Amino acid sequence: MPKPLSEYTLADWQRLRPLAHRLKTARYNRIDRRYRAQRAVVGDALAVARALADKKVLVSVAYQDPQAIDWQAALVRHFVPGALYIVVDNSPQDEDAAKIEAVCARHRVPYLRAPENPWKKSSRSHGIVLNWIWHNLIRPGRPAAFGLLDHDLFPTAPDDPFEPLKRQPIYGYVRHTEPPSGRWFLWAGFTMMRFDAVRELDLDFGQDWFIGLDTGGGNWGPLYSNLELGTLEHAPSRFLPYREGIELRAGPLQWCGPWLHEVGQMGEPEVMKDKRRVVAEILRPHLEAARHTRTPSPGGGGSNA
Repeated sequence: MPKPLSEYTLADWQRLRPLAHRLKTARYNRIDRRYRAQRAVVGDALAVARALADKKVLVSVAYQDPQAIDWQAALVRHFVPGALYIVVDNSPQDEDAAKIEAVCARHRVPYLRAPENPWKKSSRSHGIVLNWIWHNLIRPGRPAAFGLLDHDLFPTAPDDPFEPLKRQPIYGYVRHTEPPSGRWFLWAGFTMMRFDAVRELDLDFGQDWFIGLDTGGGNWGPLYSNLELGTLEHAPSRFLPYREGIELRAGPLQWCGPWLHEVGQMGEPEVMKDKRRVVAEILRPHLEAARHTRTPSPGGGGSNA
């Protein structure tokens, strides 16, 4: 959604940015509509959607990381047992997707592989898959509530991320534009919504860089702009270096309450390998507890159902 015409400067008008932004937005919307009309490459989205009615649903977008999904599936089942957990795979490589599908089969988790993604940049790639999920799973499935997770976000203690939805329509980690503009959005990696509050809205989980908003910010127009941020409960968040002696920007970890976010696409390759070892050590006792208290997965249809 381009920003209001009144917010463009004289220099913007001289460079025809208002027109360029509207033409680009129209192009992005056409690509999005074509994409969400496609079927899953693996799995039956309609069968999964049929299993969602009146449930609390967590959908994780996988991307080239079977280990992260293995950890997340076990920890969500252990610490958020009331949720139906589903994986939608955005991995471009068949080998990675096959490994993630096998992980889901082992955990008895519904698995869908999203259509081939037209975008290479991570933010646009992620956003278009979230819109596919909204139109092909959530909206037709009509759950009581749904949440969207990054694949490298792991609960480490019992938690009900849907509990605040008893008092408000949305919940999650709030992000703001930089520099501040008054606009805000929920980070797409930890977003919870009550379905009856949004079912009639034309939601857009893509980014909207024209008004300074990353993935999930496309919902500013249809949803967030109509809510008073100061009245909403937010997910707590803090960032810290994954290891003492390094700068935060070189290797951050994020805690959203009891949820640990690896922040997996930031840092040099060697730093990322070292950070994965640290994350594995943090999660080790929680994964051990999850393995010793296995509970049945909530039902749902998919490629492994």
